[in-house]
Amino acid sequence: MKKSVPLSTAQYGLLAGIAAYVMWGFFPVYFKITQDVSPLEILAHRVVWSLPFAGVIIYFRGQWTQTWLAIRTLKTLAALTLAAILIAGNWGLYIWAVQDGQIFQASLGYYINPLIFVLVGVVFLKEKLSRLQIAAVAIAAIGVALLTFYGGQFPWIALSLAASFTIYGIIRKQVKIGAVPGLFIEITVLFIPALAYLIYLSRQGEMSFLNGDVQMDTLLILAGPLTVLPLVAFAYAARRLRLSTLGFLQFIGPSLQFLMAVYYGEKLTPAYLLCFAFIWLAVAIFIWDAVRKHRGRDTKT
Repeated sequence: MKKSVPLSTAQYGLLAGIAAYVMWGFFPVYFKITQDVSPLEILAHRVVWSLPFAGVIIYFRGQWTQTWLAIRTLKTLAALTLAAILIAGNWGLYIWAVQDGQIFQASLGYYINPLIFVLVGVVFLKEKLSRLQIAAVAIAAIGVALLTFYGGQFPWIALSLAASFTIYGIIRKQVKIGAVPGLFIEITVLFIPALAYLIYLSRQGEMSFLNGDVQMDTLLILAGPLTVLPLVAFAYAARRLRLSTLGFLQFIGPSLQFLMAVYYGEKLTPAYLLCFAFIWLAVAIFIWDAVRKHRGRDTKT
């Protein structure tokens, strides 16, 4: 009988990374189940119930010192406040898009997100693109243009999701703080407005929470763990995997979202299919370029 071989650190990281992106990929299921609750109320619950859950994780990971130090640093707090506003807008738009039957657009947004990151690096950070990167960005732009002009539908949801998350990512990259402590501070910034909105809904008699549906109440409370757990898994993976590996894994999320759109019966028009064909080609070129560069570095070392 063969002894089981223990998993390596990188393998645990890979499993954690896959788990994170799979959870993000299946998010539309949660927002479809909670379809009867308004997007703003779900967003508010997501903030309110994430705070204690993130706080518990920070306690067990011994990160309170890092968290309080960041809160007391004005520059860090200001950056995380701006990040909080951006991520709240991103979350709210995503929830609305899913409930409104726009999962294809949401999926498109997260497919083009890495390409937007590359473009921002060129425009604002004066980074140079390789020929393959230029080709990937150009092909993705053609896909978006085809959807706009041929399909008569400007993908503002996709572009807004991609742009807001890109700017959020750039801000978070500049702030030296762990993923969970950073999220905790962002949620703390949003907590009072979110709680105030829930109190307002309650006084108006328009809040779905505590309205006699125990199953829905439980689902809304679960918004907290469902928000924090993928981020914890991602943070675990990020410390144990190469960035190139994480870059490949990030396409799991939008791919699953695409399948969710098909499952929920969204119409895949010829314009959408053509657009996604160009986006998938751009993604394939993007990945191939990353693999080529990675192999080149390995050869040199």
